[in-house]
Amino acid sequence: MAILNISELEQVEKFRQLQLTLRDRWKTIESFDNSEADILIIPSLSIDQRELQKIEGCEHYEERLLFSLIRLQNPRTRLIYVTSVPLHPSIIDYYLQLLPGIPFSHARNRLLLLSTYDSSLKPLSQKILERPRLLERIHQSLRLDKSFMICYNSSHWEGELSLKLGVPLYAAAPDLQIWGTKSGSRQIFKGSGVPHPDGSEKIWNHTDLAEATSDLWERQPTLKRVVVKLNEGISGEGNALLDLRPIENLAPGIGTHAQRVAAISDRFSTMRFQAKLETWDNFSGRIPELGAIAEAFVEGEIKRSPSVQGRITPTGEVEILSTHDQILGGPDGQIYLGCRFPADESYRLQLQQLGLQVGRTLAEKGTLERFGVDFIAVDKGNGEWDIQAIEINLRKGGTTHPFMTLKLLTNGRYDLSTGLFYSQQGRPKYYIATDNLQKERYQGLLPNDLMDIIAHHRLHFDSGTETGTVFHLMGCLSQFGKLGLTSIGDSPQQAQDIYNKVVKVLDEETRSENRDFSAFSDYSFPVAWDEYR
Repeated sequence: MAILNISELEQVEKFRQLQLTLRDRWKTIESFDNSEADILIIPSLSIDQRELQKIEGCEHYEERLLFSLIRLQNPRTRLIYVTSVPLHPSIIDYYLQLLPGIPFSHARNRLLLLSTYDSSLKPLSQKILERPRLLERIHQSLRLDKSFMICYNSSHWEGELSLKLGVPLYAAAPDLQIWGTKSGSRQIFKGSGVPHPDGSEKIWNHTDLAEATSDLWERQPTLKRVVVKLNEGISGEGNALLDLRPIENLAPGIGTHAQRVAAISDRFSTMRFQAKLETWDNFSGRIPELGAIAEAFVEGEIKRSPSVQGRITPTGEVEILSTHDQILGGPDGQIYLGCRFPADESYRLQLQQLGLQVGRTLAEKGTLERFGVDFIAVDKGNGEWDIQAIEINLRKGGTTHPFMTLKLLTNGRYDLSTGLFYSQQGRPKYYIATDNLQKERYQGLLPNDLMDIIAHHRLHFDSGTETGTVFHLMGCLSQFGKLGLTSIGDSPQQAQDIYNKVVKVLDEETRSENRDFSAFSDYSFPVAWDEYR
């Protein structure tokens, strides 16, 4: 860990003291009472920007925290949402119209949308800090004694922004983000007594990576494959799979250590990279910048990738919020595509317990707010699963916005005894969600086009039945043909059916031979007048 100078230590202490004020105001984040709060949403993806570019349409991922607008159903909540570029008005209207029992105009008057008008490849928080007038406008808009700041992830940019504004950040402090890296996760698992695959500590060059991989193979002579992970990769895009089977003639007990190291080093260029355009030349150049680890690949005929999400409150309590079965894709099933809620009943309660163990260790380190733990589960038969922890996420990952959308729309509760979520009417709720519904045929659809399709086919979320689909990442649609959605039902099958209907409708509406532009002529103006105000 880097050694901080006196000035930096003073900043860390100021940040900590500011965060202590959260103890008096944090509960308004989740409650629906009439307490006053100003919530500043900074959806900055303050991570390595080159790694971020591996995610197609990443510049629109600032939209993933738009579920926060549902918090405006508290009539005394005010919300400021800042983005790099302005959001389409239809997208904002869509979220505000989800609010039950709140007049649209009342909610809109308590929402301030701001933008840096800067689409460059920098974290949003950095862009804000580079604009003193924007910073001052944000500061003047907040009631500082009632404010807190929410972000996607916490870095030194968010820490500096928090201090300049005098607004506490409800997230793990920037200097604690090490526990959300691949190597930091392994340390937490070890300290928590949570099972995890054998692997290396953080490595800074490919020579040491070959040595560490050989050491791992010698500890596990039957090992077939190894996962090499960039220490700060996201969504599995920084992973690569090294197959040891072609050099099994040098396995422990046969070849020498030096032979294994040389053969492994030669095979790095043949690794299967999970990101589409990744190469060994680029990947190896990133190792000295980000660090990397080597980890045993968990084999198994029937495997799943469940996860557990928790929260550490400003008072130090650890709460379990949800469990999911993640939907993965890519060459070797390591790229995050979406999730199903809840996780399978055969292991969801075990996930909760493991999540509590991790959360308590993180709390001892001083971390706050969201944490997620990803696992690999292998079916051992007879209803038993071997569960290994893979990594910790100290950010609002892909499972955060679907669950918070469900919670905020229904004001329901998560039951630890069953691992289910119940609406206020006592109905268990289920969903399937994705950030990656992507097809070339969807390209060219504007947000207004999507709104037409949603209305015409009644795909929207129904607050009466508390079922239907909530859409997000709508800004991705036109350029990348990419969309996010959360389909909510009263059973897993109903949620899947709702999801399937959305896909079927979008496919039908984008068939080139079926583009009938008269379909909506009776229901809307031929020109979207709002865009010209």
